[in-house]
Amino acid sequence: MRLPSTSGLPLNFRQSKPNLVFIHGFGPVSLWQWRQQVQFFAPDFNLYVPDLIFFGDSTTKSSERSEIFQAESVAKLLETLGVEKYSLVGTSYGGFVSYHIARMFPERAEKVVIASSGVNMKKKNNEELVKKAKLEKIDDLMLPQKPSDLRALLGVAVSKPSLLMVPDFFLNDVINKLFAENRNKKVELLSGLTIGQDGSVNISPLQQDVLLVWGDKDQIFPLEMAKDLQGLIGKNVRLEIIKDTSHVPQIENAAEFNEIIKKFLRCLSVISYVTFPNSK
Repeated sequence: MRLPSTSGLPLNFRQSKPNLVFIHGFGPVSLWQWRQQVQFFAPDFNLYVPDLIFFGDSTTKSSERSEIFQAESVAKLLETLGVEKYSLVGTSYGGFVSYHIARMFPERAEKVVIASSGVNMKKKNNEELVKKAKLEKIDDLMLPQKPSDLRALLGVAVSKPSLLMVPDFFLNDVINKLFAENRNKKVELLSGLTIGQDGSVNISPLQQDVLLVWGDKDQIFPLEMAKDLQGLIGKNVRLEIIKDTSHVPQIENAAEFNEIIKKFLRCLSVISYVTFPNSK
């Protein structure tokens, strides 16, 4: 697993700033998905924006394909970089990964933001989504191969799908640039999910403060799932709803999304992490 950086450390790194990890969902690479957050949060946080396995240049020799394996890989990467404490922001599939990091490494994860991510997903939710999109498989929706697939994805992922009316050649270019790389491996990731494999919800409450951020028009993980998740994922959980946005509020309404998260993380940004040299 790699960070989209040659040094492994954020360019704005300072010991005195808290660490913040952004974990992307299915689709384009991490910096594309979080581009409007990186600039906003960089002055106050050391930012880590890794590409999950089979996204960008990240790969593995392991046969593991679950979101739990992704979580272990991110945690190992951060440990290797010497990042001992951090807060997490995960969207969609990245929310699954963030949840598992917080669950497995509570001594490292300080605060957790889960955006547009049905950690409480059941098998029927996927089936209903595919039916709504008028496709045969979840792979066709999350990893579009032709213009009609991409139009179906945009139809459920954004509240104002302006790309629906553009010509096929343009959509084919978008698919080739943003979705085609490692597609077969990413299909394996979808098959390897432990969440949403049956009719039950198996969530261990998190110890951390948790913020849920949701678009009120999300059709992939409808708002009712967020309200249910609020009562399942921990004791200190707040739900913030962004109006007139769908599954990608960090892109559709980045300004409000950023301010909501900044307010939630505010206490971290005023804490000094400066380490003093040992006295002799």
